[in-house]
Amino acid sequence: NQYWPALYFIDAKGRIRHHQFGEGDYEQSEMVIQQLLVEAGMNGIGHELVSVDGRGPEAAPDWQDLKSPETYVGYQRAENFASSGGAKLDRSHVYAAPSRLALNHWALSGDWTIGKQAAALNHANGRIAFRFHARDLHLVMGPAAPGTSVRFRVLIDGKPPGGAHGTDVDEQGNGKLTEQRLYQLIRQPSPIADRQFEIEFLDAGAEAFVFTFG
Repeated sequence: NQYWPALYFIDAKGRIRHHQFGEGDYEQSEMVIQQLLVEAGMNGIGHELVSVDGRGPEAAPDWQDLKSPETYVGYQRAENFASSGGAKLDRSHVYAAPSRLALNHWALSGDWTIGKQAAALNHANGRIAFRFHARDLHLVMGPAAPGTSVRFRVLIDGKPPGGAHGTDVDEQGNGKLTEQRLYQLIRQPSPIADRQFEIEFLDAGAEAFVFTFG
């Protein structure tokens, strides 16, 4: 599997009947589940779509202001990488980020190793910057070694996020990686505009996989 998220729909006989790569098509996914349950003999399965009151990173995207796409950090699917000199694959390299990024471009600074699936931080105080346009910014990341933790701090337009902080950081932008998962870093109030996001990892050992937006 090379996608995030990737959903596979398997029927009662163990056959893959449908798949969904990436965000979106939620109604279609629900209808597939309903059909498979009916085929499996379940009773009382309606055709109405469920209304979900998602909270935090599970909240429905703000489609009207969503202008940033899912963006992978590993070189296999990475796009719009803006650090000078480009990516150095599968080896340690000290990167520098430009002072300003174009919309939906991103950059590393510090000592990183960019692999196929993720970028791994080799020394403390490495950073990732991303210029985005969306209400929410998430990053799938975590410590490279199980059982360890990595402290981090996020900024938006060079300042602590304050009221625009996500569920995994405080108003000063402080957070901690304890496992590999999706972290909600920014949820900004209206009006939504192009903003420059930056995350600094205060310890070595972080891995970053993919940005998602909502």
